[in-house]
Amino acid sequence: AASMMPSSRGCARPLLSSFAHNMAPAKKIQKKKVVKKFAIDCSQPVDDGIMDAASFEKFLLDKIKVNGKVGNLADLVTVSREKAKVIVSAETDFSKRYLKYLSKKYLKKQQLRDWLHVIANKKDSYELRYYNIHDNEADEDED
Repeated sequence: AASMMPSSRGCARPLLSSFAHNMAPAKKIQKKKVVKKFAIDCSQPVDDGIMDAASFEKFLLDKIKVNGKVGNLADLVTVSREKAKVIVSAETDFSKRYLKYLSKKYLKKQQLRDWLHVIANKKDSYELRYYNIHDNEADEDED
């Protein structure tokens, strides 16, 4: 007899689902194209010769996903370089955080992650900086 009883799970429906059927369909609103520009300043490691900005630019071109696909940049995302600064401009939804993720991935691949970290220096840009490592000289002076 217990198997004939309906399960308690089937009855508990979220309240919103019953309201969603009665609502009028949402109107499609044409959005104007918003271009998001992000910059990654690699001048410190490039000046020291431990990193190549051109290879970083190529890495971003190869790895950036648009609509879940790698190599699907089309005209939506462009990656350019001005000396040691890599500029990514996107006409689609693109997060700055994703750029940080890819930058860290590149540093890991180049085995530079132990010396460099990605820091936001402005609202729309990142900078690759060395970790601040204090020398032991200050500790020796205390003796």
